[in-house]
Amino acid sequence: MRRFSRLALFVALGASLGACAHHTSKGPKLKALAPARITTIGTNAYLWRAALDTFSFMTIQQTDSNGGVITTEWYVNPGVPTERMKVSVSILDSELRADAVRVAASRQLLQGGQWIDVAVQAGTNQKLEEVVLQKARDLRRSTVGG
Repeated sequence: MRRFSRLALFVALGASLGACAHHTSKGPKLKALAPARITTIGTNAYLWRAALDTFSFMTIQQTDSNGGVITTEWYVNPGVPTERMKVSVSILDSELRADAVRVAASRQLLQGGQWIDVAVQAGTNQKLEEVVLQKARDLRRSTVGG
């Protein structure tokens, strides 16, 4: 009877250790899935959050998380009340990639009581895209754990 008890104990321990090994082997696979591809919205979740964070100082006019579009209202910097900006962000992919985000900024100047369209400085859209992309990468790093 003692032998049977030991055998039962070893079998039970073996089964439980086997189960532990099974869970341990799945652990790294789950971490491997953590990159920005996992999303419950139609676009890359990290880019989406980063874009919202980047332009949170502006009033958001419209968002479409499935289509990946964020549009702001006109923003007037209190330090420069004769200039205003409007931004449209498009998230183009479910992957966290440099070419998956597009920013289009519009700028107007107040002249003679009317807002006149003027060109945005060269490189502004690209710099804004880089800010969004860097924030998205930081979010991903903090989520995955480095």
